[in-house]
Amino acid sequence: MTTINFTELRNAFDFVSSGSPSEQYAYICLESGAIYWVSDYIELDEEVPDDITTSNRYISVPHKNDLKLGQSMALSFIKRTLPDDYNTVASFFRKRGAYRRFKELLQAQALLEKWLRFEAEACEQALVDWCQEQNIQLIDAPFT
Repeated sequence: MTTINFTELRNAFDFVSSGSPSEQYAYICLESGAIYWVSDYIELDEEVPDDITTSNRYISVPHKNDLKLGQSMALSFIKRTLPDDYNTVASFFRKRGAYRRFKELLQAQALLEKWLRFEAEACEQALVDWCQEQNIQLIDAPFT
């Protein structure tokens, strides 16, 4: 069983999720637990194994969309907290700049901090669940 530090996994997840899917990657070595970061857009000073994308010794850290933590999570939050604004927020996600408008609405409703807590907890739980599915043991996991 591979063992990794949750904070390192969370940082890699945030890196992968900071762009669109397939812009940035992070890979976990299933033998050592080392995490490698890869980007076509940012120059990283990290040496990456040549077989990182072809060997079954590595697993790709998921993007937030892979874990249903993008638009669907935002809409779930709105449905719970501002159900009358659900259609408005859903329309945000049909155009560029959706998260900016979403956060502006939350700020105007004094719900931005509540959203940030909800988002962080949902991401952490999804990562813990993903690790369990992948047979990866976490050190310092927020939920056990």
